[in-house]
Amino acid sequence: MPDHKDLLDILRQTDGYLSGEELSRQLGVTRAAVWKKIEQLRQEGYEIDSVTRRGYRLTGVPDSISEAEIRANLSGKGTFGCRIVSLPSVDSTNEEAKRQGDAGAPHGSVFVADEQTGGKGRLGRRWVSAPGSGLWFSILLRPDVLPSEITGITLLSAVAVCRGIQSLTGCEARIKWPNDVVIGTKKVCGILTELSAEMEHVHYLIPGIGVNTNNGAFPPELSDRATSLKMETGQDIRRAVLLGKILEEFEELYNRYGVSSFPEEYRSLCVSLGRPVSLQRGGCKLTGTAVGIAPDGALLVRTQEGEEIAVTSGEVVVQGFYGEKL
Repeated sequence: MPDHKDLLDILRQTDGYLSGEELSRQLGVTRAAVWKKIEQLRQEGYEIDSVTRRGYRLTGVPDSISEAEIRANLSGKGTFGCRIVSLPSVDSTNEEAKRQGDAGAPHGSVFVADEQTGGKGRLGRRWVSAPGSGLWFSILLRPDVLPSEITGITLLSAVAVCRGIQSLTGCEARIKWPNDVVIGTKKVCGILTELSAEMEHVHYLIPGIGVNTNNGAFPPELSDRATSLKMETGQDIRRAVLLGKILEEFEELYNRYGVSSFPEEYRSLCVSLGRPVSLQRGGCKLTGTAVGIAPDGALLVRTQEGEEIAVTSGEVVVQGFYGEKL
């Protein structure tokens, strides 16, 4: 017997009203069963108008990250999203992706959660992931490359996020090297990429992405460095719509560049370039100017002494961002 998601699909594809009789015919159930399914959808937050002698019409969609809502926002032409695992709560979507990756989940699987109880960012930092406040998801990739050839995926991920945000909201999202997406001078998204591999074989690669979507405010310790799409636009963001846009941008970029290179577009989006920066190296603090991105994704910094160095890891402070000082 069809479930209430089949009814939802029919309502999505119809601009006007559909009578209970017509819905009953299309679903092969009684009109009483149609009414019951309508009530189920209403309880899940879908707004459905009903008019005597005209029938039912879908008028509003909730901010849901259910599999059905995510699939409704994918074109269905690609591989990413071939399997979607949507969870109300999880330790982290990266950890869930690892567990299911070890169990054989296919390339392009997507893991998304309404809440993360153990979300994490770079350098072991905790990532606050309260229910409904953000889009927390991971993509499982199985590239046929050597571990040493995985150099561009985090940078590519950041470009996909920028494109997705721009497409949905019009906000000018940019990138603070290597993996923070910012709007203005505040962080709206972080990316953590993790790998399972042997010496000459990659089992899987997982970019984990967290976007602040519907936060209305942040704690005082974060207010100078964090923002959300709602704070920037004044509008509630439907996370499934944003996820659909990011996934489609991601797959297009992945198919073109793979994991061993990154889009030239990254350089034009990178706010670190041309700015004074500081970093720690060998226990010493270095200051200089970020002057470029190397082919392997390293940040090129010209120190005050005139030496050009390649930075591949660690924290780089960029003047003017997050309220930090060099």
